[in-house]
Amino acid sequence: MSAAAADLFPIERRRLRVAGVDEAGRGPLAGPVAVAAVILDPKRRIRGLDDSKKLTAAQREALYPKIVQRALAWHIEMVAVEEIDRLNILHATLEGMRRCVLALGAQVELVRIDGNTLPKALPCMAEALVGGDALEPAIMAASILAKVARDRLMCELHATHPHYGFDAHKGYPTPAHLAALALHGPCLHHRRSFAPVREAEARAREREQEPLEA
Repeated sequence: MSAAAADLFPIERRRLRVAGVDEAGRGPLAGPVAVAAVILDPKRRIRGLDDSKKLTAAQREALYPKIVQRALAWHIEMVAVEEIDRLNILHATLEGMRRCVLALGAQVELVRIDGNTLPKALPCMAEALVGGDALEPAIMAASILAKVARDRLMCELHATHPHYGFDAHKGYPTPAHLAALALHGPCLHHRRSFAPVREAEARAREREQEPLEA
């Protein structure tokens, strides 16, 4: 079910274990989509939680180890480019969310997911919460884990593919990234199901087929 803040299941956090779930990286042209699930410990408060998009990179990095250390449970799932291209980005993200919840096991009693769509076949109660990363602390924590984990991975990919600038734009379709795609064509980490990547690949093939000048 999709829920607004006033329609949430009434819960007593000390009695019901809530897993917050969020993703990072649905919009980029390259790299996996990262999904995280977090069950916060009500006895170990984490100050400074917020929607990851509202935090600086330094703030996210500072919060990441606190979440990992203080949460009752957490899991990060990376859904690979191949699966994104096979399923499409929405269904790949939902599958990553489902895997995250399953990874936390039977301790999860209620799942709150940022957005308006729930994965299928979840093993417990669940609700989709539009704007949940600004309302539910467990979703905030999940958004931070997903964002930091994905950003770190994109910086690692930059080491082997430096001409795309993954360390700067993290795969998002910035002018610099689109220019690099036009110049070099896509690499194996680009999402072929995304139109700008398909177009860049088609142009690269056309250049390869052009006859050499005498």
